[in-house]
Amino acid sequence: MKIAMIGQKGIPSRAGGVEIHVEELAAGLVEKGQQVDVYCRKYYCKNRVKEHRGIRLYYIPTISTKHLDAIIYTFFATVVALLKGYDVFHYHACGPSSLCWIPKLFGKKVVCTTHGLDWKRAKWGAIGQEYLKFGEKVINKYADKIIALNDPMKEYFKETYDRDTNVIPNGVGEPEILDAEIITEKWGLTRGNYILFLGRLVPEKGVHYLIEAYQKLKTDKKLVIAGGSSHSDDYVERLAAMSIDNDNIIMTGQVSGKTLEELYSNAYIYVLPSDVEGLPISLLEAMSYKRFCLVSDIKENTTTSNGKAIAFRQGNVQDLYEKLKDIDSMPAPEVVKKGEEAGTYVLEVYRWENVVEKTLEVYESLR
Repeated sequence: MKIAMIGQKGIPSRAGGVEIHVEELAAGLVEKGQQVDVYCRKYYCKNRVKEHRGIRLYYIPTISTKHLDAIIYTFFATVVALLKGYDVFHYHACGPSSLCWIPKLFGKKVVCTTHGLDWKRAKWGAIGQEYLKFGEKVINKYADKIIALNDPMKEYFKETYDRDTNVIPNGVGEPEILDAEIITEKWGLTRGNYILFLGRLVPEKGVHYLIEAYQKLKTDKKLVIAGGSSHSDDYVERLAAMSIDNDNIIMTGQVSGKTLEELYSNAYIYVLPSDVEGLPISLLEAMSYKRFCLVSDIKENTTTSNGKAIAFRQGNVQDLYEKLKDIDSMPAPEVVKKGEEAGTYVLEVYRWENVVEKTLEVYESLR
């Protein structure tokens, strides 16, 4: 089959979970003998190549602003893709999926993956939230198949739109655990001497809760906040201001490659204090690296970790502080054991191979 993927910023990239999902899914489909073309946002991709891991890449111009970026890119990507004779148009995220009706006008098969309830995200104002809710209605009406990442999203679509969805989660591969080398040279980090957050620095990730709780903690472990802005420069500046008087809080900026792998490999624990998630790839990755995890108790986090992480009450800084304190005082062998249990679980349940097979079954059902 010929498949067009539209919605992501671009690959190869770790801009967010959508980009990781699209790259791994597309590469897996190519290995299965499918032709997959990924439509990227031109401004975002600095090193533009025609092919990556067997995936053909097309670069679409757009305007790099929070409100117009996705919709302009999606419109032009859809128009270009209509000229290429695809069997399936696969849209990712609710905003881009709001234009999935266009290929339907031409009799094309459309699949939409909802990576989260995007209208809940704090970066969107009232107009943006309403448009994203409109995108959900378009998906419900026009998509031949809807893919949800987890059971809470499946339940939402059933309760809200009486629409059945296919649950296909994110995946993870078995990583290589690396010694601390680059991170020691850059930031003085060694195995087990820091608490890690890794992800986009946007309000709904709840990093401000983590900084506030950490400031209360009497510990010799550092706090590492790894990630960059996503149309959220004001928020990043706010986090920097909160951390300015504490030398033990390290903001690394965007990380990738071996640096990222070392950060996961050597963290004492991983913390995900988010208010909103779809199915957090960073949590899956941290667990795959056998890291013990502390997460907010939203359904998306607790469902994903399935009892293999400790949860604190969402948005409750005091509860987050108390959980951090409890973990910090645990014997190190117990923390290691809990991390190993998390790794065993996630590598059994969440695998990219399964994601690819289930997605291919969805495509085949449209023939």
